[in-house]
Amino acid sequence: MRLQLIRLYFCLVVLALPAGGPPALAMDALPASTADAMAQAASPQAIAEYRRKLKEYQAARAAFEQEAEPYWTAIAEKRRGRNAKRRERQAITLDDYVLTQPPLYDGPKRPVDPEPQDRPERKPLPVVADFLQAAAAHFQFTPQRPASEVEFKRAYGRVALASGLTREQIVRVYSFETGGNGNHDMQSGLSSSRPGSRAISTAVGYNQLLTTNTVSLLAEQGHDIVKALTEKASGLSGPARKAMDHKLAVLKRMVAFARSVPVQWSEHEKLANTPQGWGVHAMVLDIDVGPLLQTHKLLTSVLFARAKGYTRPLSAAELEMMNLTGDSTGLDMVTMPQAMREQVPTSNFFQRGGYERNPVAIRHNTVAKLLAITDERMDVNSSKPGAKELAAAF
Repeated sequence: MRLQLIRLYFCLVVLALPAGGPPALAMDALPASTADAMAQAASPQAIAEYRRKLKEYQAARAAFEQEAEPYWTAIAEKRRGRNAKRRERQAITLDDYVLTQPPLYDGPKRPVDPEPQDRPERKPLPVVADFLQAAAAHFQFTPQRPASEVEFKRAYGRVALASGLTREQIVRVYSFETGGNGNHDMQSGLSSSRPGSRAISTAVGYNQLLTTNTVSLLAEQGHDIVKALTEKASGLSGPARKAMDHKLAVLKRMVAFARSVPVQWSEHEKLANTPQGWGVHAMVLDIDVGPLLQTHKLLTSVLFARAKGYTRPLSAAELEMMNLTGDSTGLDMVTMPQAMREQVPTSNFFQRGGYERNPVAIRHNTVAKLLAITDERMDVNSSKPGAKELAAAF
């Protein structure tokens, strides 16, 4: 679940930004040149001042932990209790949630050590070019890219509508995930309008699929995706049929690769972090397979809700919560009556570390508020050119 939580964090950070604003990332390590300069400039006085401030910080954090640890222990216990009740098909009530807001640390920040530190070099995230190179190297495959962006949107719209998703769900989720202007090869954090921008995750496409999402989808839904392409191939002939047959053969190899481990997120994550996993992720860019992957990512949430007895159509914001947080956690919020949504803190659906790094979950600190800000961002971004083009593609 680690990658899923990372994706949730960065997607929710976007909610806090003005419309169209790029995400501002806090760096957790100083550049080596800055650290070296600080080390060279360190004096006995600077070191003594650092140690004094460190002592103050440690005392403040220790006091905070005495309050925070019991709170987050209660959050975990309540979550286990809800899971147990669901297995027994028992009703979930307000008593099954922690109803107070979590304590937030407001003491001094950890001071920066002026002495030399061994800082591990940060490994860069793979980007679209790496996914394409890996697909060629490990699967002898190059995704079939659209002649234009609207061609991909039309393909996606046809597949998504045929699966039972609604136009509103499709367009509004796209608007939230991409900011209303994303292309089929958009990667989280990268923007042609921001020179020097860096990838902040491996999420790519209209629904921002992570490498692990793609591996998991092929492991779990690969049979249906192969079937859809086989049916499409039956209507082709000549070079088009030959190209589709090659694509099918590659897809089957990728499905076999994804199924080579137990069907668990942690196992799929390990595969996704290999060069072969990067090559599998390139399928998100393919005009035939990409729309199927994007659709299945949302459709699995809809089907999960139905299987759990929730038959009311999901709003786009509700579907997005399941898309971001995972189906079980998202359904926990979705099935909650409005009166409960107004009272239940968002902290009930986070691990402590993810919550404390997430200003959006802290600011919009109940389920009702979080869904409302998601809807608001969808409203704003649905008026962007990309979203309008997708809406017109149906």
